Amino acid sequence: MQMSARDEQLKRRWEELIQRLSDDFSDAEELEMEGVLYLIGLQELGKIHDRFKKDDNVNIIHIGICTVLEPFGYYRFDYFDDDGWPHFVLLEELPVLKPGEQTILMKEAIVDYFLEKELIQ
Repeated sequence: MQMSARDEQLKRRWEELIQRLSDDFSDAEELEMEGVLYLIGLQELGKIHDRFKKDDNVNIIHIGICTVLEPFGYYRFDYFDDDGWPHFVLLEELPVLKPGEQTILMKEAIVDYFLEKELIQ
């Protein structure tokens, strides 16, 4: 099966992003998508040096997911609570996707996030 130019570009950008983030934030292990979403959530939360409980870590990943899917119209930022945590409103249910399609959607959303932040080109 032939990859389209768009697929090739996403693959190249994803690999570049994973390499860069893994070099900066991981001890010789390649980051996985969940780790990238965690980093995005931490960035958006703005509490980079705080220690978090296990439940907080799940919420941080959720912040990452909401943040990267917001431009796709699935979530909208709503407000910051008294502790400074962002809250989002679900605007549209995510479509039912096969696992591979879901991975591609998330990779596109994450790559777009980092393109906007000008970390990758």
